[in-house]
Amino acid sequence: MPKKLLLVANTDWFLYNHHLAHAIFMREQGFEVGLVSPPGAFSGLLAGQGFRWLAWPVGRSSTNPWHELAGMRRLAQIYRAERPDLVHHFTIKPVLYGSLAARLTGVPGVVNAITGRGYLLLSNELRARLLRPGALLFYRLALAGNCRVIFENEVDRAYFLSRGLLKERQAHLIAGVGADERRFTPSPEPPGPPVIAYVGRLLWDKGVGLLVEAAGLLRARGLEFRLVLAGEPDPGNPASIDEATLRSWAERGEAEWWGFQAEVEQVYRQSHIVALPSFGEGVPTVLIEAAASGRPCVASDLAGCRAVVEEGISGLIVPLRDVPALADALEKLLRDPGLRRQMGQAARARFLERFTHEIINRQTLDVYKEIIN
Repeated sequence: MPKKLLLVANTDWFLYNHHLAHAIFMREQGFEVGLVSPPGAFSGLLAGQGFRWLAWPVGRSSTNPWHELAGMRRLAQIYRAERPDLVHHFTIKPVLYGSLAARLTGVPGVVNAITGRGYLLLSNELRARLLRPGALLFYRLALAGNCRVIFENEVDRAYFLSRGLLKERQAHLIAGVGADERRFTPSPEPPGPPVIAYVGRLLWDKGVGLLVEAAGLLRARGLEFRLVLAGEPDPGNPASIDEATLRSWAERGEAEWWGFQAEVEQVYRQSHIVALPSFGEGVPTVLIEAAASGRPCVASDLAGCRAVVEEGISGLIVPLRDVPALADALEKLLRDPGLRRQMGQAARARFLERFTHEIINRQTLDVYKEIIN
């Protein structure tokens, strides 16, 4: 009999955009794969790929204890009814609630993906600092069972180990979710002024505001270029940028706002440089996709970004929250098309060595085999 696997996330968007290829791969390996998330615009698309999609109503940003307890109870009901052999949780609430629900219902195998420390463990805002001790305690309880935890970079792995949130044998390192080398392919730079592209959720802690500031410095230096923001705000995240701000940037000519792009590979084809001046990351999918597309990146000095971007070889690394340094790095690439091409070729080569879907999915399958065999 095939093993039953449930992939659980806090949005159907996340499953569709980051883990559909993983679901298809695991189905090809003989797993019976089900997908669990709150309902949304992508639920039908997941079902259209031949997967059973199960609705899990849970609020992403709610902290009301009764609502959260109800969310965990609903997930336990799904596990009790489905009787999976293995559950794989993505994002904070599925990891926390799903691990406890799996233990309560006797799910044999649990894998948790911690793709970054997120708002509660990284932010210096008062709300995050107040909630952090409770979140760490919750993590300790959730990860105490017979589970495995996949981290995307060594810094996050070390953070959890140093605080005694899990044991060494539980912790695995897999660099991101990968990308499809057939979908994301190198292409010649388009004609016209160079395009600096940001691709992803429009959040302050992704450094989007700093990127707009850096663009202002570059224009003051007389450089001609376009800054494109491809993505949408994320109302469920406290760091979301409001639409009024995005529209004001567009109206003043500070940045073009393209909104969500279903065919994101076309954004990379229309770009010359990809920028991610984020404050905290696992291993960013945008950098993997940009590398696969043969585009040089400018990214923050974070372990997850350095895993993809080799300083001076496939892109440039800049200090966190340093607008002048960000502007200088972008200027270097804006002024040198030959350097952009050279770095783009190096980025593609590194991608093929480390970050294809096939590589990442087989590493994940090894973790599955460890816990269910």
